[in-house]
Amino acid sequence: MTLSWRYHEAANNMLARAVSGSRLAAPLALSGALADYEQFDVTSVIGREFPTLQISDILDDDAKIRDLAILVSQRGVVFFRNQDLKIDDQKVLGQKLGELTGKPASSRLHRHALSNSKRGIAVDENGKLDDEVSVISSEQNRKYYKDRFTSSSKQLAGVGWHADITFERIPSDYAILKITETPADVGGDTLWASGYELYDRLSPPVQKLVEGLTATHHQPNFVKVKEAFDIELIDSDRGAPENSGLDFKAEHPVVRTNPVTGWKSLFAAGHQVEAGWINGVSARESDILKAYFLQLITDNHDLQVRFRWNKNDLAIWDNRSVFHTATFDYAGTRQGNRVVSLGEKPFFDPASKSRREALA
Repeated sequence: MTLSWRYHEAANNMLARAVSGSRLAAPLALSGALADYEQFDVTSVIGREFPTLQISDILDDDAKIRDLAILVSQRGVVFFRNQDLKIDDQKVLGQKLGELTGKPASSRLHRHALSNSKRGIAVDENGKLDDEVSVISSEQNRKYYKDRFTSSSKQLAGVGWHADITFERIPSDYAILKITETPADVGGDTLWASGYELYDRLSPPVQKLVEGLTATHHQPNFVKVKEAFDIELIDSDRGAPENSGLDFKAEHPVVRTNPVTGWKSLFAAGHQVEAGWINGVSARESDILKAYFLQLITDNHDLQVRFRWNKNDLAIWDNRSVFHTATFDYAGTRQGNRVVSLGEKPFFDPASKSRREALA
């Protein structure tokens, strides 16, 4: 009977991965291809930095790019200084990270509904416009969202924690941001928080509860901007056939398994569920869970890492397992190019482990 139960469990686990579209049958292990490059962990829980490596030097080496993707998934976010990577190569890197770690063939680079070429912001010195690059622009944010993105805002900074584009039915695996302009004054740091560690901070009874729940992620702000400014949004095939329409709603598991590491991560937290909800519970219970999940991020600085940008610095993170937020403590101009790769449909594998379990 034990063997039968184990066979049934293994079959369910394989089915979860298959339904997600991931081509991985099991988690991946590092090969050591990047071991000779100077690197260090930024904190014990999250973040690694390569202070001298130029990604352009390894872009054609699939073994090294595959190890880079695995490392990003394990450490959450990886930093590089003063990169010479051009925007077209940044796009190549974004697609490779997912392809080399088993993402579905139908998942390409994301085309952001709002931050796309229709806003007329060039992604390079030649004036190139590109729907597959989300230009992160302080001037655009201030135009569309006013006080929320200014140094004089009175809102709590912690409300900004999020993972990218979880309102899409097929959300992101990896994101790459290269900052091309830093504020003339000071500020504009980005912080990341480990979703793996967030899960590990839950008590076992609460872990069991949330593993059986799903959440509806919702982003209503794009439609509000569309109506307020009479602008056009990309409404179809935003990098995957499933990512169409202007509802910007998607149902995902509250606890998500990262197929690259096999680790559990709390996924339904932060801004992406602020206008959404936890499914199958009362509205009050949903609000309590959402508030607690956000509190776990904001009240635990030891699961966060903070990065101070210089011009041409670059960060790569795994949106399946980390949250991040920008810091709007500057008056100057800040801009960067973000390439967002789409991954698999989020899934929960009951046999997956927590990060602490895996590393013990």
